[in-house]
Amino acid sequence: RNGRIIVTEYPDRLVLENEGQFFEGVPADYISGHKTPRRYRNPFLVQAMAELSMIDTMGYGIHEMYAGQRRRFFPLPDYDLSDADVVQMTIHGKIVDAVFSRMLIQKTDLSLEEVLALDRVQKHLPVDDEAMIKHLRRRKLIEGRKPNFYLSAKVALASDAKADYIHTRGQDDVFYTKLVMDYLNKYHSATRQDINKLLWRMLSDALDDEQKETKIGNLITSMRRTGKIKNSGSRRAPNWGIAE
Repeated sequence: RNGRIIVTEYPDRLVLENEGQFFEGVPADYISGHKTPRRYRNPFLVQAMAELSMIDTMGYGIHEMYAGQRRRFFPLPDYDLSDADVVQMTIHGKIVDAVFSRMLIQKTDLSLEEVLALDRVQKHLPVDDEAMIKHLRRRKLIEGRKPNFYLSAKVALASDAKADYIHTRGQDDVFYTKLVMDYLNKYHSATRQDINKLLWRMLSDALDDEQKETKIGNLITSMRRTGKIKNSGSRRAPNWGIAE
């Protein structure tokens, strides 16, 4: 149909739109990583991109996107197929419910199916799987009555583990943003290394080094997009200051 792929960037999300129906099956078929498409809409393009290392694997893109968001403790991607001739996908870059992120940090044994259901609860979307609802209730992960479920805030808050919980949870972005702004008000500029040094020990102990790098990068991007800071250096060697 010669339609374009439209990518719209918002401060808190990316929205991608593509003309035409979802090519084979539905997105949910591919989330677990157990299904691969039998054919591709443009097999020559897929093969070329794989050989040029522009894509890591063939047939596992949806699974990797969901797994990546889970590793970052962010909401999972959303597909919108309400228009029969358009596929729309939203990738979130901002926390919807801090309790959801806290669950992912603390409960590393959650299955992907459980995370998918909890993600729907935090977005106030229906969960139709009655067995999953009962399972989440037994694990004390959700509260409320159908259809008004909500995530339980009573996650791993044993009285003898409060200090560990605070270190594991970390702080919210408002706290980190204030630290960066206070630094810039005093010293006028900061490199990425300066900001890393400022925030590194403040971040959740549950994050590994790669996740901390990602967390700080996302914070800087958010501050830039909201007009709080600007880069007076280059893309490869940024030098951040307060936006006037």
